[in-house]
Amino acid sequence: MNTQLPVIRLKNAWKSTHPWIFQRLVEKPAERPKPGNLVEVRGVDGAFIGYAFYNGHSRIALRVLETDPAVQVDAAWFERKIAEAIKLRREVLRLDEVSNAWRVFHSEGDGISGLVVDRYDDLIVVGFFSAGAWRHREIIFNALRGQFPGCRFHSFADEHVQKQESFDYRDTQGTQPAVISEYGIQFRADPAGAHKTGFFADQRENREWLSRQCAGKRVLDLCCNTGGFAVYAAARGATEVVGVDIDPAVIDIARGNARLNGVKPRFVQADIFPWLRDAANNGEAFDVVILDPAKMTRDREQVISALKKYLDMNKLALGVVKPGGLFATFSCTGLVSEEQFLDMLRRAAFYAGRTVQVLKVAGAGADHPWLAQVPESRYLKAVFCRVLD
Repeated sequence: MNTQLPVIRLKNAWKSTHPWIFQRLVEKPAERPKPGNLVEVRGVDGAFIGYAFYNGHSRIALRVLETDPAVQVDAAWFERKIAEAIKLRREVLRLDEVSNAWRVFHSEGDGISGLVVDRYDDLIVVGFFSAGAWRHREIIFNALRGQFPGCRFHSFADEHVQKQESFDYRDTQGTQPAVISEYGIQFRADPAGAHKTGFFADQRENREWLSRQCAGKRVLDLCCNTGGFAVYAAARGATEVVGVDIDPAVIDIARGNARLNGVKPRFVQADIFPWLRDAANNGEAFDVVILDPAKMTRDREQVISALKKYLDMNKLALGVVKPGGLFATFSCTGLVSEEQFLDMLRRAAFYAGRTVQVLKVAGAGADHPWLAQVPESRYLKAVFCRVLD
């Protein structure tokens, strides 16, 4: 596949190990390759830098895949990368012992920029977040078939990604859901339904850890989505569980997930802001409160606005935690740093008049690895606290 690749040259010296090279640093080629094609990258001095996906239409012009000039980036290369990622999950992390749902491949963290793959029992969900991953999709599907014989596929590309990366892709239609299990709790994963990948496997360890603190407790799950934390809490012996979400479609799925496990949380379709104000005015208080909202923004210009929303909802949520109770708050907005999120929590506690003791800071499960030089891959922030007064 590397034979006579187009050569793309850089305008400036390049010493970084980050796989992204932005458009402003790249010389415009006389003949522009199609978005997602493989190219050879050379520095301003002509030195070899790597083999990369090229995209002349994207802000990220080059996504470097391989820095050894002797290594062919061909079908066998993709097969090796995918096999190595699965070996990590199965032999090192031993995820099959706790779940049949886990992230198979995590983009740059596993070595192919823009490729995200999740497994839900026999259903493999493939997300294309770069033109390069999309253009090599048949090689990727074949490699996955070799690792998961007899599997089903669901694939998708977000509309904003297609626009940014200049490609067209129609999501798989009519995919039947899968029923998955993690730590003995069952869920219905439906990628053709309310959530693009079918289920948030990134919160698996966070759900398990927090659920072990819920026995005999009154639990509130805000922005509950398909009921992950709520169902776990009920299955682990919480005396009362309330889940709140504004989306009626995910509330229906959450109720179905509760039935799968023989538990009965109370799910409420409501906007959490007025719901929390009413709860506080009525003197409602919970032993454990979870706040796990959807991504706030993809735009760097909107980060301050996103932090303001986080501040407002965390302040209200803290108002219904019993003294001595637990508060778990999350952000999946990759553009918001852990430092910014913790500072927001400090301010929310101040405005709520509460003293917050941080017990631990976590993130996504280990099946969502990230390279030290690519912090953008570390999107999920999880903060577990005790509210002292």
